[in-house]
Amino acid sequence: MLLRQMQFFVSIIDENSFTEAAEKNYVSQSAVSQAISALEADLGVKLIERKNRSFKITAAGEYFYRKCKSLLSDIDHIRNETIRLGSDEDNSLNIGYINLYSGPELSEAIAEFSGVYPDVDISVKSGTHEELYHGLVSGNIDLALNDQRRAFSDDYVNLELKNAECIIEMSERSELSSCKRLEISDLSKMSCIIVSSKDQRKTEAEYYRNILGFTSDFLYAESQEEARLMVTGNRGFLPIEAVGRLPELSGSIKRIPLYRKKRRVTRKYCLFWQKEKTGYYIEEFARILKSRLEQVDA
Repeated sequence: MLLRQMQFFVSIIDENSFTEAAEKNYVSQSAVSQAISALEADLGVKLIERKNRSFKITAAGEYFYRKCKSLLSDIDHIRNETIRLGSDEDNSLNIGYINLYSGPELSEAIAEFSGVYPDVDISVKSGTHEELYHGLVSGNIDLALNDQRRAFSDDYVNLELKNAECIIEMSERSELSSCKRLEISDLSKMSCIIVSSKDQRKTEAEYYRNILGFTSDFLYAESQEEARLMVTGNRGFLPIEAVGRLPELSGSIKRIPLYRKKRRVTRKYCLFWQKEKTGYYIEEFARILKSRLEQVDA
């Protein structure tokens, strides 16, 4: 079976015409007819029932059409991506990750990817959910490790990674630090520490208050390191998510599972990228990082 025969067959169905299929493929109508006859002889089944100047696709032909359509699309993508990878253009990968993530899996994935593709220039930046979202929209970020706060868009690949369990970090000097679990309502008298840039503080506070349900006052830190120093000083509590392996803490900070109405609080984390920017490097890095995170739960 030749690829060309498959292309002719798909063109006939798409155009609903042998003549227009021939014009689309820059060959004669007789060449198309002969190719389909040879294809049917090779398969041993009828794909098209001809009657005078019209035709009807058979059940076998319908199945063959759907599979060929998908296969030819994949072949086009392979061809275009191979050409792109063989050129000197766009040999870069811009990665964004949410500033609440602090596990080693991202750096491990970058190291593994760079070992296989040393010629790819990688840049990495962290940010709030909104900063990463706008980075994807503007094209400054190729793919982002982010939490889901919006409905999935058909314009993006939304690769679901895990429902990360929410945890509260607080000073061992806090009167709540001996609790085995905490309800969000238990934290109303303590300040909630949010990791956020200055221009995103209002947006982050609204999300923590209106969506997650925290009624506390808010304090802000520019980084997780700064936030944990504030926790150590018993200035408030820090909500985090167990996206991957959590870093070890000093004995002065306790981690306690967070619940809402006796149900564990979780947040969905995904890898996002624009469908129109889908390429081999993005897909390969996504595969590596997903594999790293899956090993945490294994």
